[in-house]
Amino acid sequence: MNNFKRRVRIYKKKAKRWVHRNRYAFYMSVPYFLLDIITRLMGHISYYPVFFPIPNIFTFLWIFLFVGIIMSFKGIIQKLLYWIFFFIAFSLYLVNNVYYSMTSFYFSFNLLQSTGEGKDYLLDAVLGANKLIYIFAFFIFILALVIFIKWPKTKHYHFKRFGIVIVAFLILHTLAPFLYGAKGDNLKWNNFKNDRVVYENFNEPNKSMKVSGLYEYTARSFYIEYIKPEEKISKEDKAFLDGIYSAEDTKTPNDYTGLFEGKNVIFLQLEGMDSWALSEKHTPNLYKLRKEGINFKNHYSIYTGGGSTFNSEFAVNTGFTTPISFIENVYNYNSNSFPYSMPRMFKKENYRVNAFHMNSGEFYSRAINYESWGFDNYYGLIDINNYDDDSYKLDRELINNKTFEELMFEHKPGELFVDYIITYTPHTPFTTEKGVGQLLAEEKYGDNIPELSEEDCVYLDVEETDKMVGLMLQKLKERKLYKNTVIVAYADHYLYTIEDKSILDKHKETSNNLINHTPFFIWCGDKKIFHSAKIDEVTMQMDILPTVLNLFGIDYNSNYYLGSDALNPKRKGYAFFSDYSWYDGSSYVENGRVTQGKKMKNSKIQEISSKIGDLIRQNDLTLKFNYFSSSE
Repeated sequence: MNNFKRRVRIYKKKAKRWVHRNRYAFYMSVPYFLLDIITRLMGHISYYPVFFPIPNIFTFLWIFLFVGIIMSFKGIIQKLLYWIFFFIAFSLYLVNNVYYSMTSFYFSFNLLQSTGEGKDYLLDAVLGANKLIYIFAFFIFILALVIFIKWPKTKHYHFKRFGIVIVAFLILHTLAPFLYGAKGDNLKWNNFKNDRVVYENFNEPNKSMKVSGLYEYTARSFYIEYIKPEEKISKEDKAFLDGIYSAEDTKTPNDYTGLFEGKNVIFLQLEGMDSWALSEKHTPNLYKLRKEGINFKNHYSIYTGGGSTFNSEFAVNTGFTTPISFIENVYNYNSNSFPYSMPRMFKKENYRVNAFHMNSGEFYSRAINYESWGFDNYYGLIDINNYDDDSYKLDRELINNKTFEELMFEHKPGELFVDYIITYTPHTPFTTEKGVGQLLAEEKYGDNIPELSEEDCVYLDVEETDKMVGLMLQKLKERKLYKNTVIVAYADHYLYTIEDKSILDKHKETSNNLINHTPFFIWCGDKKIFHSAKIDEVTMQMDILPTVLNLFGIDYNSNYYLGSDALNPKRKGYAFFSDYSWYDGSSYVENGRVTQGKKMKNSKIQEISSKIGDLIRQNDLTLKFNYFSSSE
């Protein structure tokens, strides 16, 4: 026992001597650590708290590298290294925090490509940044100066230490990402929350900073922008895309071309509004709009992987869809170029273009995606308001919220606008025991809530969405915008979130991909120029954008979109799905044969299947290799 105590004392003395000998290394680490911690704290991002271990582990590894290299040298070289490493870290702190203060995003090296656009505003950005940035910077610089002045002279070079530091850093740095856990299934709808995915994809600066820390974030940004080898498109694939996008635009005007020119437009994306849920009984406002408008009876909200709600947003705004031939979620394409997106096409016509939803800009990475598409702003209710209950999930709040009301409907005389509104209420779970269902049931029944089936709860939810539509129409009338506004309404997906699948069996085809049938209609309050119509040709989300552009008389190249103008009388429409099955309105073809509907010759099946295959190839190659980047 005495021998054990003696050994403990010996080890304690050795530890104290080691700490004392290396105390200046610990002192030197403090400024670096503060620069990182303050940078992450200054970013008001509700993702990955500062105290979580992984980013701090990365920060400690980089500090270990910096300090280890400095301490391996002596004299003037050591002094130079001290200030070189410090000023690099200090500059990273200032650049990231000033840029975040100006834009709400951290800096990344790809922004250097567009420095010319912001050089005129650089001084204003520096002067207008959060003053705390400079207060912290001043104290950290003084701290670094004091440490430098107190630094004892190093008598020897330590090249062995240098080698050990480099090797240890490389090994530990290689292993560190595994601490995030597995990437999981790339097509999980909520994979945007997966820390490993955020770290490896590195396409969201704010999240990437939060999971990596200042130094690892900078190293990853530099690596991805300047070092990481890009997968090159093959000559064959490049020729395939060039042939499509350089071809003559064959679209022709039709009776609907320019019908709505000079009018406002509201894109109304209806969460979970299945074809059977929209009815005269439960959604009278939507039913009326569909009856009075252009009703696309054979519309399909196709699901090709990832989050189906965001997939519809992506398709309507860009004209493309989630890749089918390889695994990737579309919210990861926020660094791609979309010069022909819906917002950019309307902004060329001097429209203001804003998006509105209850959820935060972080969810599905909407804030950064909507910016990449060209929106002026993405507004999330929970980003601008504090709610004590689930009332923000009620669709009526999108209109009743005074801030949202002004942003949607307050416009200068003669100013045109596009409002992209995403509803939420018909969202799982469909129950009266919690969440939205409980709020709506208590409002309708008070304390005596009857036992409601899941189907009853669905109707309760869609009725709430319909009330929001009624409020929206009322506001348009109050603001004298009713006759000059067009509503483009469509569902994001069928109600696949419902647990009792027998409900779906009762209302629609469920044995194949035709289950994706959903509502899509376009309405205008100006009855002098507009009359109701029913379109039987098949449509899907990618057809919405070219159809709307034609209606508003906005010149576009039809080759730049996967879909086509659904109001072209010569058009033949198709819906295709992730298993390469397709539907033309009369025949459903799966695995090369008709499994439902009208029989078809094999030659015709092969012809259409080849066309669908080319569309999928066009979609996937365009996204994978960011084809339109050369257009900007």
